[in-house]
Amino acid sequence: MELRIPVGQDDLWTEHLAGDGVPIVFLHPGTGDSRVWDPVVAGLSGRRMVRYDVRGYGRSSLPTEEFSLLDDLVTVLEQLDLQRVVLVGCSMGGGTALSFALTHPDRVHGLVLLCPSVRGFPVLEEPDLDAQYAELIANRDVDGLVQFGLPVWAATVVDDAVVDQLRAAAPAWFEQGMYLKAEPPVYDRLNEIHASTTVMVGDRDRPIATASAGAAAARIPGARFTWMPGADHYPSLRNPQLVIDAINNYVAE
Repeated sequence: MELRIPVGQDDLWTEHLAGDGVPIVFLHPGTGDSRVWDPVVAGLSGRRMVRYDVRGYGRSSLPTEEFSLLDDLVTVLEQLDLQRVVLVGCSMGGGTALSFALTHPDRVHGLVLLCPSVRGFPVLEEPDLDAQYAELIANRDVDGLVQFGLPVWAATVVDDAVVDQLRAAAPAWFEQGMYLKAEPPVYDRLNEIHASTTVMVGDRDRPIATASAGAAAARIPGARFTWMPGADHYPSLRNPQLVIDAINNYVAE
C-alpha cells in the first residue's frame, strides 16, 4: 500500500507492505531514494515492511520548513503504529537509525547498517570535491551533480539504476542547507547501543565510509561486521542477498 504521511507542512511518500514478523523499516541513503531497496524488498516477500522517501527525495514533497530526519522517522512509526522494529539504514539512513537507537532504545529489535553515516566520526576534508559540489549546488545543476557523483559513489559500475538514484537525490541537496536540522553527534555514544547490530560495508566504497563503518562496529557492543565484496556506496543494489540474509537473521530471532 502506498500512502502519503504528513510531516509538518510537508508529506512523505511511503510504502507499507503487510506481512509477518517484526516490521522492517528501510531508511535510504542521501545518494538516492527508497527505490534503492527494490532488490531487498523483493527478496523479503511476505514480511511486514515500510520504506519512505525523505523530504525532497524521490516522490516526497520538497521541504518548506526546517525538519529533522529523526523526527520524521518517529512520525512515520507513530502514524503506522509501529512500536518495535528492525531498522535497515544505508549511509544517511544508517545515521538516522543510530540516532533512533540512542533516543528510543526499547523500540529497536535490531539494526542492519550499510556504510552508515556516523556523525562525530573524524572526517578528513576534501577541499577540491567540496568546492566542486558547492558550485554545482549554487548553479542548481542536476546533470552536473549526477556526473560529479558517479565516480565518487559508484565505483563498481555505472548503470541506469545508479543514475536514477542520483537524479532522485539532487533536488534534496539543493534544499538541505536551508531546511535540514543537524542531528547531535553519535560517535562517542555508540557504546550505549545495546540492540543487536550488523554493520556492513562494501570493499569498493570510499575509504572514509569503510573507516567509519569499521569504527562503528568496533564501538557498538557485540556488533557483527561484514565486508561486502564488490560493493560500493550502493550495497543494496550491488549485493542484495547479503543484506537479505542479515535482515532474516533478526526476523528469525
